[in-house]
Amino acid sequence: MTAVDYTVIVVYLAGMLALGWWGMRRASSTSDFLVAGRRLGPFMYSGTMAAIVLGGASTIGGVGLGYQYGLSGAWMVLTIGLGLLALSVFFSARIARLKVYTVSQMLDLRYGGSSGLISGIVMWAYTLMLAVTSTIAYATIFDVIFGLDRVVAIVLGGAIVVCYSTLGGMWSITLTDMVQFVVKTVGVLLLLLPIAVVKAGGFGAMKSELPHGYFSPMGIGAQTVFTYVLIYSFGMLIGQDIWQRVFTARDDRVARLGGTAAGTYCLAYAVAGAIIGTAAKVLYPKLGAPDDAFATIVKDALPVGVKGLVLAAALSAVMSTSSGALIACATVANNDIWARLRGRTLRTSGSSHDEVGGNRVFILLMGVAVIGISVVLNDVVEALTVAYNVLVGGLLMPILGGLLWKRGTGAGALASVGVGGLTVVALMGWKGILANEPIYFGLLASLVAYVAVSLATKPTDAAILDVWRRRLAGEPAAPVSETTSPATTGA
Repeated sequence: MTAVDYTVIVVYLAGMLALGWWGMRRASSTSDFLVAGRRLGPFMYSGTMAAIVLGGASTIGGVGLGYQYGLSGAWMVLTIGLGLLALSVFFSARIARLKVYTVSQMLDLRYGGSSGLISGIVMWAYTLMLAVTSTIAYATIFDVIFGLDRVVAIVLGGAIVVCYSTLGGMWSITLTDMVQFVVKTVGVLLLLLPIAVVKAGGFGAMKSELPHGYFSPMGIGAQTVFTYVLIYSFGMLIGQDIWQRVFTARDDRVARLGGTAAGTYCLAYAVAGAIIGTAAKVLYPKLGAPDDAFATIVKDALPVGVKGLVLAAALSAVMSTSSGALIACATVANNDIWARLRGRTLRTSGSSHDEVGGNRVFILLMGVAVIGISVVLNDVVEALTVAYNVLVGGLLMPILGGLLWKRGTGAGALASVGVGGLTVVALMGWKGILANEPIYFGLLASLVAYVAVSLATKPTDAAILDVWRRRLAGEPAAPVSETTSPATTGA
């Protein structure tokens, strides 16, 4: 690292804080603070959506999988991109029309307020662990950049994200994500990818140096790919962090086309990461751990200045996911859990200053909690697996069932969340966190519980379904958070 590299990184970090301060001036209402006023156009929407889904796991982990498995190491990030494409093409327009702030509010609207608190707790646990996994990744990056102690690196990186997220909420996060998207594109796709391939001698030399399995599309294993689809593709369909970005779209068309562009970008990013990892295997065949591949190739193969920009790109990947997960965690904690426990509801008019202040406090509190947990937790993969297993096993069926099956009921949704979530947790304790069985049997149990209990109970009230259909059709209606409360809906 030279003075030029350090300067690039410091300027980048200072720019993130400056954008956070600027975003604070635009966050004058709850809608501005939580969903950027629901007015992002296609360019900003697609850029920020790509930024949030492609985090440290997709960048550092994606290169690590390429180092370990070759081109088939792209499958993890490919399934993320495929999930985002499915969300954008089939569901994003309907989700955007609901005009809610959280997934739990969608469930309240669909089922009549019977499952919001429980689903909110599950979603909060998922977003908290997602934020933690992103924050832990600062230790690796800041160690390479500054040689900092792990705890100091986590606190420094986490504090910067908490600062700009608390200042301006979604507006600050949107502005910083756009910069991060550009930096990530230039640093990883336009610089690191071609330089790594050239340093490794080109594709011909890479094929001659490595076993044939490194260039097999299914070298990682069909079962692993299937598990990735269940966890990551389905996780993209229902995560609060992803939905909250859908809510920022200006209209249906932006949500659909912008999300499709972001999903396509993810596919390209997946292949690039796997190729970089494969090149790293040629250059450094005996690294201690696959996840060291990214930092090693950046440190040793890149010229002055470029090295700083690519490390800034790695920081961009981590920060975008971390900030998105943090605001999602705080939104759920404040509006789906704390407000319900106090018998209050989220309002978007009349007391916007108080609502913005309350959400800002929750971002700060959740940020401190995330940093604290990150300091004591070491295993990123296990934490991320727990987060996605609980999310998909507990909430996939109630959410997709609510969108696709009118016979689904609130009792069925509650049973699905409870049975699926408990099955996943029990099997992770028995078979191990990284085993495939928890998500397989958790999803199956959740599906059976949802269908069986829904058919065994009274259909959802016709008036509730009528409001739901009107909202999905985009007909004028007040947001559910303005017209209902936990007390009146039974949440």
